[in-house]
Amino acid sequence: MSPSPSILSVLSEDLLVRVYGFLDPPCRKTWRLASKEFHRVDSLSRTSIRILRVEFLPVLLSKYPNLSSLDLSVCPKLDDDVVLRLASNGAVSIQSLNLSRATALRARGLETLARLCHGLERVDVSHCWGFGDREAAALSVAAGLREVRMDKCLSLSDVGLARIVLGCSNLNKISLKWCMEISDLGIDLLCKKCKDLRSLDVSYLKITSDSIRSIALLPKLEILEMVNCPLIDDDGLEYLENGCPSLQEIDVTRCERVSLSGVVSIVRGHPDLQHLKASHCVSEVSRSFLHNIKALKHLKTLWIDGARVSDSSLLTLSSSCRSLTDIGVSKCEGVTDIGMTGLARNCLNLKTLNLACCGFVTDAAISAVARSCRNLETLKLESCHMITEKGLQSLGCYSKLLQELDLTDCYGVNDRGLEYISKCSNLLSLKLGLCTNISDKGIFHIGSKCSKLLELDLYRCGGFGDDGLAAISRGCKSLNRLIISYCGELTDAGVEQIRQLEHLSHLELRGLKNITGAGLAAVACGCKKLDYLDLKKCENIDDSGFWALAYFARNLRQINLCYCSVSDTALCMLMSNLSRVQDIDLVNLNRVTVEGSEFALRACCNRLKKLKLFAPLRFLLSSELLEMLHARGCRIRWD
Repeated sequence: MSPSPSILSVLSEDLLVRVYGFLDPPCRKTWRLASKEFHRVDSLSRTSIRILRVEFLPVLLSKYPNLSSLDLSVCPKLDDDVVLRLASNGAVSIQSLNLSRATALRARGLETLARLCHGLERVDVSHCWGFGDREAAALSVAAGLREVRMDKCLSLSDVGLARIVLGCSNLNKISLKWCMEISDLGIDLLCKKCKDLRSLDVSYLKITSDSIRSIALLPKLEILEMVNCPLIDDDGLEYLENGCPSLQEIDVTRCERVSLSGVVSIVRGHPDLQHLKASHCVSEVSRSFLHNIKALKHLKTLWIDGARVSDSSLLTLSSSCRSLTDIGVSKCEGVTDIGMTGLARNCLNLKTLNLACCGFVTDAAISAVARSCRNLETLKLESCHMITEKGLQSLGCYSKLLQELDLTDCYGVNDRGLEYISKCSNLLSLKLGLCTNISDKGIFHIGSKCSKLLELDLYRCGGFGDDGLAAISRGCKSLNRLIISYCGELTDAGVEQIRQLEHLSHLELRGLKNITGAGLAAVACGCKKLDYLDLKKCENIDDSGFWALAYFARNLRQINLCYCSVSDTALCMLMSNLSRVQDIDLVNLNRVTVEGSEFALRACCNRLKKLKLFAPLRFLLSSELLEMLHARGCRIRWD
């Protein structure tokens, strides 16, 4: 008797696509495996994909014909030869390409990709150490590019930027953060040729006011980021007062030569400004600043971290800019309960508040914020030592939308405070590092009620132990980031419970001297998605733990083994089996010989991008190995 057809087979493709769209990612995976119809719908409707193993790329490109976004940033073996083999399969209609940290990719491969992806509009080559002028010239073949991100391409100069600008004149977004060889000359050419630029990031560049004069001529520029540009001064910002008519967002954080008068110039010339970030360059909130900022009726973001403020200035500021949703006043002298209470009363739509290191803020201010700002999503209270359970009680009662809470180094936080915080059931991120007055009892409340938690930081919280960690592992199944470094009471009994966290990708166990190979083996067996692991100074883990790690943790990309008791054999097995590892710290491995280090590095040298080694090994490892690592784009730090 033939099996009856699936009910899904009678539904049209349009209906299947609509149904499929309502499913969350885990459910989609289940349905793909169980239903041919949904498997087909997935193949046709998927538009983006992140490739982990480059050898599967040709098959996946043919399986998903409608892909528009391709992420190759985590492929450890991506190089020119791979791209050339891929080109034999013909062109693809990719619009967005992420090549971040593809350090082995050079000009030949980039040009091939640019020609292969004939509809390419967005590309990211950030942190590609070998990306220089030749590679920029190769990328310029993609004439339709509209967005380019080249953060920390340290070999890129004005010549390479010129090639991209001349070849891709339709650019509307470009990021040159940390491209230290770019000068005023390159920025001037960029501004002359790419008049449609809407977003520009020149953070950390040593450009001068001449560049700001050129930037001021961009008629459509909406976002300008200039974080920590040491040579930009108030004279340069004066050019912006009458330029960039479309400017909506500017960031001059930590520009050491920029003062209050420069910021006032920006404010005076752009009444429609929505986001102003001037942290650690505004010395004080003066009358002049307040007078001009009154005109910014649509201001949503204001960062003045590190400035001197008064209660009256905060009251004036908040009464003038009632649309504010994001305020940063961390490390500001003069922030007290009076000013914060007035701010909370005026800025009812506040979603993000940064009060880190505001030592005079007490429970009264936190209670006022919680009662008035019911849409609050992010609250940063690092080193606010006067916060106690009373303030946290208000957060638990009123801040039902709170998603991120930073209480690092708030030693007034105790178990009762955690009980109140646990009522914020939508919490996604909770940072409790250096909170020494919490125990298993408080952690139990978090584990039992904050089921949506994605990130938990318990750095140096020495008061909690295995029972608390077990509660977190049982209740916070969605955790993908967990920091329990230097929590000295933890043993294998607690660490073994981490295996229940199937979605965990980032785990820091630094300085846990009571865990052994058994604890690490349990973590490796259960946490198959782990891609970052810090085991520094976990001195009692033996080779049994590292063998388990080598066998089960196949997704690891970054690992810190400094001061660990790993042997030659175990290290070689780790480096051979962990085929996706790209970043390793291997300092002070007392049981590893020079020969062991040599063999281990040879086993993974074709995929390493960053490596930290004990300084004397510079003269003991073979020159052939070091040259091979350099040729593959690996950066070595000698410690």
